[in-house]
Amino acid sequence: MDTLNKTYIRQLYQEKEPIPVLHIIKSLGRGGAEMLLPETLRQHDKQQFKFHYIYFLPWKNQMVPAIEREGGMVTCISAKNNASILLAVRKIAAYVRTHNIQLIHCHLPWAGMAGRLAGRLTGVPVVYTEHNKWERYHKLTYYMNKLSFSSQQKVIAVSEEVANSIKTNYRKAKPPVQVVANGADTAKYARTQTVDRDIRKELNIPEKATVIGITCVFRAQKRLTTWLEIARALHTKHPDTYFIIVGDGPLRDEIHAKAKTLATDQFVFFAGLQAETRPYFTAMDLFMMSSEFEGLPIALLEAMSMNCVPACTAAGGIPEVIEDGVNGLLVPVNEPMQLVERLSRLLQQPNQLAQMKQAARETVINSFSMKKMVAELETIYNDLIKK
Repeated sequence: MDTLNKTYIRQLYQEKEPIPVLHIIKSLGRGGAEMLLPETLRQHDKQQFKFHYIYFLPWKNQMVPAIEREGGMVTCISAKNNASILLAVRKIAAYVRTHNIQLIHCHLPWAGMAGRLAGRLTGVPVVYTEHNKWERYHKLTYYMNKLSFSSQQKVIAVSEEVANSIKTNYRKAKPPVQVVANGADTAKYARTQTVDRDIRKELNIPEKATVIGITCVFRAQKRLTTWLEIARALHTKHPDTYFIIVGDGPLRDEIHAKAKTLATDQFVFFAGLQAETRPYFTAMDLFMMSSEFEGLPIALLEAMSMNCVPACTAAGGIPEVIEDGVNGLLVPVNEPMQLVERLSRLLQQPNQLAQMKQAARETVINSFSMKKMVAELETIYNDLIKK
């Protein structure tokens, strides 16, 4: 780092001014990585850090109001595609200089590439969070990300599975990779919090019925058509079981068509996009995922924090959270229909279900809280800025 920046940092510490940190991300839609940003911002030490955000897809801006409510400064540098994100590097560098940014924190490959280039132009350290396994990226994304990967000071992986993927595919000691597990705000996502909607009543779901749900973006990796098949088979065995799907996305028409084919309209409810998911988690007994691959899903942690028992395929970092039979259910990724029998047995054991609900929340409190995650992030920030 150049002498001017070091002098500026010393002045910041002496005057106790917040240190400017810039997050760079492709979009601010309702994906897991994007939804983390306002949640972490709420927990950060605002006296120590001041947070800026740059994103590129103006039509994916759903998280902007939440970030701004928490005091974040958001700027959209409009880009039509991945190539144009890279062409925005000089604008990013100008922003960094104008706002005296002292650390750049990038998320996901294309924002990572742009942030690394901006870091090289400005001499500002860069930390990058990897949310997915490298094997899942398009070949161009994979190789472009790999080509620029050394131009950063630190890499954060959201799970051990993701960290192992980086180490397997990158095979270099630097930059160092550290696991900082995703977290949930256990005070906010708690059954003790009052919610202003009774979702069961709104949907005419009987009070004593079992409700299984999911909140997600409608992408192929979520395998929601398989999810609906599981719901259909389980409802046949247990007619007092209902299902709620919260979210939307590019596969909306396909998924709704599948639901129509399976004739699920009497027991599967589509809630659409929801800015506030807690009333839905309150209505749920279980949170089911049939994903083909994952990083470490934020929605899963939020559901568990609200005493929803997870029933999932063992995708990505999910097995790092769920201990099968203790705080949830796990089945092999390539056999998601096993969830039908596993859930059917659990629904016949209400005492075990109640114990799992408590165990699910305790898991998040002890190991996957937002407070723990933010503390680890701030330690990384301080270490990089002081160098």
